[in-house]
Amino acid sequence: MKFGLFAINYGTCADHEAAVRVAQHAEAAGFDSVWTGEHLVLPDPPPSGFTFPPTLPLLDTVVSLSFLAANTSSITLASGIIVLPLRNPVVLAKELASLDVVSGGRLVVGLGAGYVAAEFEAVGVALSERGGRMDDYIDAMRALWSSDQPHHRGRFVSFAGVAAHPRPVQRPGPPLVIGGESPGALRRAITRGNGWYGFNVDPTFARQCVDALGKAASEHERPPELGELELTITPVGALDQAAVEHYEQLGIHRLVLLPEPEAERGRRHAPVSLDRILHNIDTVAAAFIDR
Repeated sequence: MKFGLFAINYGTCADHEAAVRVAQHAEAAGFDSVWTGEHLVLPDPPPSGFTFPPTLPLLDTVVSLSFLAANTSSITLASGIIVLPLRNPVVLAKELASLDVVSGGRLVVGLGAGYVAAEFEAVGVALSERGGRMDDYIDAMRALWSSDQPHHRGRFVSFAGVAAHPRPVQRPGPPLVIGGESPGALRRAITRGNGWYGFNVDPTFARQCVDALGKAASEHERPPELGELELTITPVGALDQAAVEHYEQLGIHRLVLLPEPEAERGRRHAPVSLDRILHNIDTVAAAFIDR
């Protein structure tokens, strides 16, 4: 089991100096990765059930991970997740290739379709188009990263007669992790993703997600070049030996922990002090990494 840390770009870690301390501490403790969250804007007032307060500071994912790349040496830098339909895929492909280069090939690209209507409206993208844009944009970015003569013709983006260098250090490109539990997200993870990421998952829901991924795999062909689907979750609730063993038995490869690892549903964005985050990293490392 690998362990990552979530929220490296917001809340307490929206302070860039705090983010560096947390990332370096996690790296020294043996954590596999640090992960950003993303919303370009937040709805104000928040809709019912939305747990991000509108005043929550979130650093841009690419800026944050680039800064951390310069202040760490080995830990994986991951987006969890970039709301892909809100981005220009040609511009994003350049940014992510550059980040993979400056980090020495340490990038994992988590992508999701998004769900906040106000965010889509602010950017000028139709929420109803998000699934189609996800598929189109993923294919376009991979073409720019891996093709000798990049070209792509899709519903939302088309190009030919162009090149984009430098290419990512990781060939044919950084691994893409698809976030979400909807049928479309699960199908996309099987057919286009190197990995899948489930957020806010308890042991019961984790089993349901793994079963649903298995069903999707039986219904959709997985390109062999994608390799084994790596499963990542951010768990909620008790984090003890029994829970970790349960996730391992389900085939989960990585747990990306909240700054307060045992936060319950509804409190996953509650403020956590810097000292508490560092203490929690040490506690997790002693219990599960330094064995």
